[in-house]
Amino acid sequence: MRRFPARDKAVSPEPRVTGTMAPGTDATVHRTEAERDQQTVAQSTNQEPQENADWVSRYADDVIAESERRAPGKPVVVASGLSPSGPIHLGNLREVMTPHLVADEIRRRGYEVRHLISWDDYDRYRKVPNGVAGIDASWAEHIGKPLTSVPAPAGSPYPNWAEHFKAAMIESLGQLGVEFDGISQTEQYTSGVYREQILHAMKHRGDIDAILAQYRTKKAPAKQSQKPVDEAELEAAEGSGAAGEDDGSGAGAEYYPYKPFCGGCGKDLTTVTAYDDDTTELTYVCNECSFTETVRLSEFNRGKLVWKVDWPMRWAYEGVIFEPSGVDHSSPGSSFQVGGQIVTLFGGKQPIGPMYAFVGISGMAKMSSSKGGVPTPADALEIMEPQILRWLYARRKPNQSFKIAFDQEIQRLYNEWDKLEAKVADGSALPADAAAYSRAARTAAGELPRTERALQYGTLASVADVTAGDAEQTLRILTELDPANPVTDLDQVRPRLDKAEAWIAKYVPAESRTIVRGEPDTEALAALDEHGRESLRLLLEGLDEHWSLDGLTHLVYGVPKVQAGFAADAGPKELPPEIKTAQRAFFALLYQLLVGRDTGPRLPTLLLAVGAERVRKLLGA
Repeated sequence: MRRFPARDKAVSPEPRVTGTMAPGTDATVHRTEAERDQQTVAQSTNQEPQENADWVSRYADDVIAESERRAPGKPVVVASGLSPSGPIHLGNLREVMTPHLVADEIRRRGYEVRHLISWDDYDRYRKVPNGVAGIDASWAEHIGKPLTSVPAPAGSPYPNWAEHFKAAMIESLGQLGVEFDGISQTEQYTSGVYREQILHAMKHRGDIDAILAQYRTKKAPAKQSQKPVDEAELEAAEGSGAAGEDDGSGAGAEYYPYKPFCGGCGKDLTTVTAYDDDTTELTYVCNECSFTETVRLSEFNRGKLVWKVDWPMRWAYEGVIFEPSGVDHSSPGSSFQVGGQIVTLFGGKQPIGPMYAFVGISGMAKMSSSKGGVPTPADALEIMEPQILRWLYARRKPNQSFKIAFDQEIQRLYNEWDKLEAKVADGSALPADAAAYSRAARTAAGELPRTERALQYGTLASVADVTAGDAEQTLRILTELDPANPVTDLDQVRPRLDKAEAWIAKYVPAESRTIVRGEPDTEALAALDEHGRESLRLLLEGLDEHWSLDGLTHLVYGVPKVQAGFAADAGPKELPPEIKTAQRAFFALLYQLLVGRDTGPRLPTLLLAVGAERVRKLLGA
């Protein structure tokens, strides 16, 4: 009589283990689906309070109504601003994704929408960022020049600093399905597009100064506190044109909202010393090289409005209805609040402008884009499909923080996404969750490319870990996962497989990678007691009959049950708590004999990866 019966379809199924133990994860986290579900319910970011449901639709309602009041019959205009002062990171991406999601919803309703991305490439180069390849301390000589006048990092194919960093972001936005109209502020200013607005601002400089003066005499507001997301929070200040919240004050005896770039050294370290409203003659002196010049502002294009005037000017010029801003821009006395008064001087209105919160990154210190080393959208898209990254921004209201995991939490994120996809398919998803899924999976233009056969991310990561990316080995293992429905071509599991391989290669430390033993650990095998030898015997006897992912899951969980006198199919309610302890001990034994550690990839996947013949050899058969 067989001691370890084959799994009968009529028997209550063994709780299937979901997810994959990432390399280095303790065996004690090897959990059943029921246990994992309980945790997911407790901490799921999908379970939003009802008032948070589908924030995108509510903003779309407001934006459409406001657009019809201000500019009936014209395209709805939403806007973002990005400064290519360095790598444009995942915190900056919220500046784009928030209006993109609203714009996309409006497009779905049949309206014409323009999503403007203002590239603040005429901002000053403020400092040499850390962590950028191809630059050194010599780039400090360019501080004060427009970003488009700074050389690109050595080896870059792009003509200047701004274009170098814009290019990576544009590529990522294409993968994310973000449709936008890009506007170079260098081109706008140097071609004279804003000439009338500049002359108007200079004429009304006293009015602007009076508005700004209301806040200069006030004590700076305390920095807004919020619960930290994780070890890192990415601020979007530098990526949204903040330029130091400059209002042009303190440069000279009289206030001027315009700053020329020096005709001698090309820097903005200048002070306007005189201006004539009638002739538009402007005189300035450079505090860096002492160059002085008198120009006619009605003909001069080498300068720009200071940030706190520039931003509201653009709202009026472009007719912006919706533009979010970071916490720093939204605090009392900051550029968004002040801009709401200054915009009226240009004949415009302040846009609907929700504040958005920080984006957290696991395992990194709080930093800004100029400090280097912060993950960018391109980094995230190496390890996650575009739908997943879109979902992270779609499922949270703008004022709610969230984190993006580059560690083992990415596996839980994918499991959560796959469960949501199943619920959407069977109609059981909550309306807000279904809406977030729809916004992540497709745009008004159509569905984003997806993986044909979406195997569990964790399983793919474990396979990539063991095979080190060997395509032949990978295909063999994936074929054996489900013999009844085998993977016949790796293209069926791409791009998800590629993302999992990239995660293993870039974000799992070398010391945590899985290296299967070349030879059996004869000393450890010889030291086993009878209980240990019996557990290996039961496993080896069942290998052939259970050689699939589900079958091996049933087998490795069942061995300790059978040893304790229970049926292999016994459910949790039939078993004493000691069984879990026995299972953990059995898992640790297998890991030691197979990979020389107490932890490793999920055991069923590891067994498949090693192969039946080699498993028998390493387990002393």
